[in-house]
Amino acid sequence: MTNGRIFKAALVGLSLAICGVTAPDTVLAQELRVVKNGTSSRLSVPMNRAVVVESETPFAELSIANPAIADISSLSDRSIYVLGKAPGTTTLTLLNAQGQLITNVDVVVAADVAEFKERLRQILPGEKIEVRTANDGIVLSGTVSSAMKLQRALDLAERYAPERVSNLMTVGGVQQVLLKVRFAEMERNVSKSLSSSLSFNGNSGGTTLNGGTNTTNTSGGVTTALGGSIPGVNENNGAMLFGFGVGSVEVGVLLEALESKGVVRTLAEPNLTALSGQEAKFLAGGEYPVPVSQENGMISVEFKSFGVELNFVPRVVDGDLINLELRAAVSAIDPSNGYSTDAFTIDAFRRRETSTTVEMRDGESFAIAGLLQDEFIDVNGQVPWLGDIPVLGALFRSAEYQRSQSELVIIVSAHLVTPTRGEALALPTDRIMPPSEKDLFLHGRVARDNSRKLKGAAGEVANQDFSGSYGYVME
Repeated sequence: MTNGRIFKAALVGLSLAICGVTAPDTVLAQELRVVKNGTSSRLSVPMNRAVVVESETPFAELSIANPAIADISSLSDRSIYVLGKAPGTTTLTLLNAQGQLITNVDVVVAADVAEFKERLRQILPGEKIEVRTANDGIVLSGTVSSAMKLQRALDLAERYAPERVSNLMTVGGVQQVLLKVRFAEMERNVSKSLSSSLSFNGNSGGTTLNGGTNTTNTSGGVTTALGGSIPGVNENNGAMLFGFGVGSVEVGVLLEALESKGVVRTLAEPNLTALSGQEAKFLAGGEYPVPVSQENGMISVEFKSFGVELNFVPRVVDGDLINLELRAAVSAIDPSNGYSTDAFTIDAFRRRETSTTVEMRDGESFAIAGLLQDEFIDVNGQVPWLGDIPVLGALFRSAEYQRSQSELVIIVSAHLVTPTRGEALALPTDRIMPPSEKDLFLHGRVARDNSRKLKGAAGEVANQDFSGSYGYVME
């Protein structure tokens, strides 16, 4: 047994002697120590940076597989200077004096992310962004608080790896925006007019006299003994006809007066939700057909939309700060300014439009547009010279006064919103159901009493009593 062990040990020693390498030297030869980085067989070198590595075994020769990726030079028989030139991976080979292999080291050259990480921490403190290198590029991952900060991180990474940045980051927080827009328009119109018409007729010595001022309708009205009349169709609120005779001449006077006042109030409140960075559109109105002539002489029809229009693009900039790119319009058909031919009539449009970009925080409001329009018309007509006569000159004059005022205000409010469960939402139709034949014909009810019961938040809303004032109340 003892002889067998001695024989095996002799064979091992003989084999090591033939190879010319001792066992402890073989173990040390497989190790490469990077200065201040411990021992490793994989060496990472930043691009355009240099590192110094040391071998624990003296080497006589060294080579690099791809000099375009990394450049090397020996400082001593144990120290090596490695310079990263281009992104990639290559192999560093070390040989001893006998030409035997000491070790192979994988040299990985990548973009210098140490400085990039430092700049990222300075510009975007508190953001959980992870930086990695992949081949010759930079990979960004993690979660950022807003889309604006995500874009800043990408712009900074482009400085260090142009066109070689991979974005795996996600944006946290609420990214859906509810926009509430209120269109309020008030129109006030006042119109007053006072006119007189004078007519006379008679015979004297076979000569017929007939004349007057303005016009008087002698048909279709109420005829008097003087032969005059009050017009049968009269837009004025008051008309009075009186007359007198001077010999064979009869004189008639028609006084017409008009005073009208009117107020129109228009209110619309469209609400729309959109994802940050995505465009949303809203239209409450209709489309009006407009004939268009073609080059071949044919007539085609184009439809022009009218009503309340809203287009907006929300962007959640930082936290609860919202950037809104908004275009809103209110339009209506205006037949008074239309175009007419023998074949057809095309109505015009009255349109008020605004386009702007604003920034606001969650829950804040902006008055983005306001228009105050005041139109005044004053017309005074008279018979020359006769209208200037004191007192009696009023019979030869007519005056008309018109004033129109309109005011339009557009107010927007932005809110950050998150989805909710479907049963928590109530529709206007949830509380009302069509009546049965018994309820409609026998009891005269327009809605069924036993409407279906809702559960949850929608049921609480549906069970509320709306017997008092609600909605929009005009006094």
